[in-house]
Amino acid sequence: MNEIGTEVTPQAGSNIKSLLPKAKQRERLRRWRGFKDGTSRNVVWAGGVSVIVALGLIFVYLFSEIVPMFLPASIERASEYRPPLPEDARIVHVSMERYREVAFALAKDGSYVFFRPATGLPILEGRLAIPDGVEVTAFGHGEPRTRLSVLGLSDGRALAVRDAYSLTYPDGVRLVTPKIEFPLGEEPLPVDPEGRRLIEVAIQEGVRGFAMAAATDDGRLLLSQFTARRDFMTGRTTLDVDTVELPSLDAGITRLLLSIDLRDLLVGDAEGRLTYYDVSAPARARPVDSRQVLPDGFEVSALSYLLGTVSIIVGGSDGSVTQWFLVRDDQNVRHLTRIRDFDPHPAAVTSINPEYSRKGFITADAKGNVALKFATSSRSLMMQNVVNERPISHAILAPRNDGLFALDADDLLHYYEVDNPHPQVSFRALWQKVWYEGRSQPEYVWQSSSATDEFEPKFSLVPMTLGTIKAAFYAMLFAMPLAIMGAIYSAYFMTPRMRGMTKPTIEIMEALPTVILGFLAGLWFAPFVERHLPAVFSVLILMPLTMLVVSFIWAKLPRGVRKAIPDGWEAAVLVPFIILTGWFCVEMSPHLEIWFFNGDMRQWLTDQGITYDQRNALVVGVAMGFAVIPTIFSIAEDAIFNVPRHLTQGSLALGATTWQTVTRVVLLTASPGIFSAVMIGLGRAVGETMIVLMATGNSPIVNFNIFEGMRTLSANIAVELPEAEFGGTHYRILFLSALVLFVLTFFLNTAAEIVRQRLRKKYASL
Repeated sequence: MNEIGTEVTPQAGSNIKSLLPKAKQRERLRRWRGFKDGTSRNVVWAGGVSVIVALGLIFVYLFSEIVPMFLPASIERASEYRPPLPEDARIVHVSMERYREVAFALAKDGSYVFFRPATGLPILEGRLAIPDGVEVTAFGHGEPRTRLSVLGLSDGRALAVRDAYSLTYPDGVRLVTPKIEFPLGEEPLPVDPEGRRLIEVAIQEGVRGFAMAAATDDGRLLLSQFTARRDFMTGRTTLDVDTVELPSLDAGITRLLLSIDLRDLLVGDAEGRLTYYDVSAPARARPVDSRQVLPDGFEVSALSYLLGTVSIIVGGSDGSVTQWFLVRDDQNVRHLTRIRDFDPHPAAVTSINPEYSRKGFITADAKGNVALKFATSSRSLMMQNVVNERPISHAILAPRNDGLFALDADDLLHYYEVDNPHPQVSFRALWQKVWYEGRSQPEYVWQSSSATDEFEPKFSLVPMTLGTIKAAFYAMLFAMPLAIMGAIYSAYFMTPRMRGMTKPTIEIMEALPTVILGFLAGLWFAPFVERHLPAVFSVLILMPLTMLVVSFIWAKLPRGVRKAIPDGWEAAVLVPFIILTGWFCVEMSPHLEIWFFNGDMRQWLTDQGITYDQRNALVVGVAMGFAVIPTIFSIAEDAIFNVPRHLTQGSLALGATTWQTVTRVVLLTASPGIFSAVMIGLGRAVGETMIVLMATGNSPIVNFNIFEGMRTLSANIAVELPEAEFGGTHYRILFLSALVLFVLTFFLNTAAEIVRQRLRKKYASL
């Protein structure tokens, strides 16, 4: 009996006992299923979080390489002293060698000293051969790398000197040995035949020898050329001096500059004008152009060439700092052109000196401020008062841009450590048009290296970004119609057997290495297209027409003939006609060129103002389209094929045609999957490297011309990163390119996912 009085039979008790193990087994199965569900859920969660963390770490790493480029320059005081020269000597020039182990100071009385930059301890002292009773009245220097200086004297003569350094490594330790050189002789050379006082002087050493420009106190402007002549019989060298007087200016001359090719002379005057003389033929030298570079009442107080002697930096007594260079007009005549302005100084600019290896420079003013600026990026990197409001007479940078000297009006030398590794980078230089040296107008240019030391790096990211978009656009223009239409036909119209052959064949295309596609595109397809350019366009016209005509004829054939081909195999009928049309277009290509393009379509395009490059966007679009088609086709075909059958059957049952069912039911239902396929294919095209690397010509140009090439972000990184200096500006800009590519694909995928979810939600009710 049980508790409620019901009798339990032996048979019922045995049934209960037999149910207990099954209940325990079901409980164990539930626990095991719950464990597997929980484990799967946690693994998926951990995987998702890991992906997010990995993306975050990629961003962090890229930013860690990029942020240093945008940090401001800084200087730190190292020492302060008076160079070891006579007490009454007035210093006119200071410099230091590349390792900052030896510095040089030259005084107005002709005394000089080599010393330690950090401490001021003398190494080598001496005095130039300046005659008694003659004063140094002017000073000038050549392009920084020449280390050439000139002293203008009160008797109309000049003395050229050079501070030189030799390197030796005794016992493996670097030893810098300084010396003074006299490239034009130890004795002063006559510049003014009348012996008048020189008030301004400039010197330059070029491939044609030495040239010197001088202004005298009576307002005359002189140009002297020095030519060394060696007597092979005696071995003696004589120096010939050829001096010509140039047309003078009405205003007093304040600054002179000579270009390193000895063809250009720039003259700044007391009325704020800058005048350009063409001195390529000294006997016929003349002023070509003159510009008012400062407002009335101000004078050109400082003037300097940048590295390479193309850009001129003008400093005014009003504190302004501007960049100019010579730009050719339509008549091929060069004119002074104002390129850009920099942040002004609060007082008159007293010194401008360029960097030795970049397009940067240092400026100083009459209130003790020094500023670091960079021309290409239009950046004023820093400005700091370094001498307690005293005027600075001279400010120079070390050859490696890691130190500076500032000489105040009391001849006290201030030595600073400089941290300025990446002045070339700014938002303007990366994303806006920049007026580069030698160009006739502002442009977007990428050119990271050259064969000359005075090269101006050009780091615009616009050509590569636009090239990436251009390559992806033409690839998708080729791939999307073929892939999506093929997916529709394969999923909805083909027989299972034909689909079983077609779909794997197309998917196998994805396994083809892109380097092979790039190789074929660059070495076979690009020359083929160039030779048969009319065939490309005739295929675009005749191929669709052939399909329509064949389809129309097929529809008009007797039913018995059409029944000979099983349903779903009709596409096979098109294959021989497609092949025949392609062959016909290629064979007719030479005749079309003769009939319509004077025998050469490429030349005809050139005559119309359309540039044609052999490796162009057309080639890339076809080659990269073949790489993208399998991705789009496979995903879109699965999305279309998996549309529920009851939707299509219901549509057909209600009287809709097959095509109406496809366009109004199937495609709408499958649209989220099709859109995902397109965006995944677009992401593949944006990030493609090898095809665009081998088939584009890698020209960083800014246009959408289908007949010209491009350079993409990914290809640029692949080409230049192995050659970039680790940690350098070029290296970090390539990382910025990677970040731009990463952000571009990230936003594309994010936008695609948002659109896909909305489409899925909208058509989920079907």
